[in-house]
Parts: sequence; structure tokens; C-alpha cells
Amino acid sequence: MTTDDPRFLGRPVHSLQAMLRELSYHYPKLPRLVSDGIFGEETLEAVMIFQREFQLPVTGKVDNKTWDAVVLAYARVSSTLENPLRANGFPDRLYTISPGERCVYLLIIQAMFNALSSVLEEVEPTPVDGSHTGPSVNNICWLQRKGQMEETGVIGKYEWNLLSRIYEVFLIRTNEPNPCHLLKEYPSTARKSLLDPATL
Repeated sequence: MTTDDPRFLGRPVHSLQAMLRELSYHYPKLPRLVSDGIFGEETLEAVMIFQREFQLPVTGKVDNKTWDAVVLAYARVSSTLENPLRANGFPDRLYTISPGERCVYLLIIQAMFNALSSVLEEVEPTPVDGSHTGPSVNNICWLQRKGQMEETGVIGKYEWNLLSRIYEVFLIRTNEPNPCHLLKEYPSTARKSLLDPATL
């Protein structure tokens, strides 16, 4: 395609410019384009630099080979920008785990409690063994107490949801390599609202 190709006016140019702009954050030699839909001098320059950097013939024309290379490079870069998929560690809304049971789903729950024990004094470190006994039951009872639920030690949807929220607030939403200091800085009123069962 050339700058006078009628197929190259409008959305395809916007798309090209948007992809090249995103690539410029990862390849500093590429200029930061404004996605205006006009294949002007800046876009031509960006295409030629892209072709040079990606070992394509430097023509300034966006042929199929160049377009495919831009799309592929953009796909690789954009995949690094996506958040990781969130795993659901609990099978369904009716599932429960009672004290004394062994269950593979407990491995995730116990690991989450272990991580939380580094920032919440009330949470006990627990063996990650899939057995709902001892510290595992104690931590669920603590969670139920904080969520103003009956302390049964049984893990169900509400316990999982509350644990997930606490885990996210204290460990995931922080950009700190060591979030241990956050507990002291986290206001008690915010902690209370976090543990409000009405928000589950």
C-alpha cells in the first residue's frame, strides 16, 4: 500500500498508527505517532524505521508482509500488557469443605492464608497439605469472625469470597515488593468495610 492507495485511508491507517505507537514504547527507535488516520510523513518514517528494525525491505509501503509483521509484533507486545488470568480456586457456589476433610482446593486456600500471615498477625501459618485441620480450621474461624458469620470452620462460597477479597487488598493490589508495612498504614475503617458481609 502507498500513501495514495484509497484502501489505506481511514481505519486501516488508524490501526497501523495505534499499533506502531504501542510498539514505540518497547522499541525506542520508533517515533510516537498520533493516531489521526492520515498516512503522512511521520507515519511514513515510522513504517520505514519499523521495516529497518525488523529486517524487512525499507520501502515505506505497507504491503502484506509489513502489515503482518506489525500485527505480529503488536500481538507479542500487547500480550505482555495484559493482566494475568485470574484463577477461581473454588469449584462452585454450593461446594463446602468441613473440618477434618481432605481436599485439593484447600491447597490454594492454605497457601493464601500463609501469604496473608505475613501481613495479618491474626492469621496463622498453616501447612499446605490439603487437610482441613488445626491452623486451617482456625484461620477459617478467624475469617468467619471478621465477616460476622457463624464460626463453623466450614468453607463455602462466602468464606472463599471474603478470603479472596482480603488477599487481593493486602497482597495483590500493592505494587510493593514487600507489602508487610501496608497493614499498619491501612485504616481500620477501611478494614471494617472490607470485612462487611453485606459487600460480599
